[in-house]
Amino acid sequence: MNRGEIGRREFGRATADRGPVATARVREASPVLADGVEQFIFADVFSRSGLPARERELLTVAVLAAIGGADNQLGVHVPAALVCGADPDELIQLCEQIAPYAGFPRALNALRAVRSVLEEQQLPLPLAVAEVALRDHTTLVSEVGSGDDGIVFLHAPGLDRQMWRELVRVLPEGTHAIATDLRGAGAAVGAPSPESLNQMIDDLIAIMDARGLVRAHVVTQGVSAVLGCALAAREPERVTRLGLIGPRMQMNDAPPEPRDLAAQMSATVLAQDPWAARYARDRFARCDVAGWAGLAAVLKSPMTGLPSGIPVTVAIGDNDLLVDRIWVAEVFGRDRLIEIVGGAHLAPLEVPTACANALGIGA
Repeated sequence: MNRGEIGRREFGRATADRGPVATARVREASPVLADGVEQFIFADVFSRSGLPARERELLTVAVLAAIGGADNQLGVHVPAALVCGADPDELIQLCEQIAPYAGFPRALNALRAVRSVLEEQQLPLPLAVAEVALRDHTTLVSEVGSGDDGIVFLHAPGLDRQMWRELVRVLPEGTHAIATDLRGAGAAVGAPSPESLNQMIDDLIAIMDARGLVRAHVVTQGVSAVLGCALAAREPERVTRLGLIGPRMQMNDAPPEPRDLAAQMSATVLAQDPWAARYARDRFARCDVAGWAGLAAVLKSPMTGLPSGIPVTVAIGDNDLLVDRIWVAEVFGRDRLIEIVGGAHLAPLEVPTACANALGIGA
């Protein structure tokens, strides 16, 4: 296989064969430029194994956006980035990253190109985000829908509101749902450590009030079940139901590290390295030590019972190696347990639809 054939194969692989068609048009007028594209750009540079295809395409989109005047090329490489595994949110954040270094005009032009491709392929834009001012800090809340009744998602310590992104997207249309960054996570990194569990409950009530949510089905992950149960016990009129995914007794002493993902996500997902795995790995790598310690101090006491009168569903991934099932059965009762097929501990990231169905909130 000669260099031209290698280049056409590489270009076609990333662009669903649209690239070689475009190059054929170039060849009609300039064989020199067509050879340059096929033989140098795609055979000599793009086909090398030093950088994964996804990273190469993201870099290419970033450079094209930064130099400006490359709308046609962006129209080829934005779809190629998606084909190679880039996530729509990553492409939009790439446009945002352009702004401080290449200026807003080029960032906005890149955003227009990215959005055009996402709309053409019917891919979702990022969830809407609202800033909420609390007594001693501000936080961010991802939100969909509207109405007095809805769902509140409480993320696992070590992650942030984005862990619920895919699950929120499979909710019935119009469902009012919010996912907030808890103290020490996401946009709330640097917030004062919580003084007590009651202060964290005050935060949640203030967030619900700010977003017009009167009553909520509270869904938790891991140790945040402690907070969800405490909220239901103190404010039973605000909580219609509890959904506890992979509840655990208490937080670890040390913050998580990227290597800990091997115990929290399935080997198959980690090998495929989709957005969910990249997101969790990044959050673990950036975990705020002070924020983790502050949460651990408040969530250190294991749950000993349930708030009376509030329906509870406990869902555990059938590949979850971290949950003590004997403890779960003793605290919550075996009749409340549902297995999430195909899920490890971070099941909402791996099998969001199965999680939503297990909790009875799926579309």
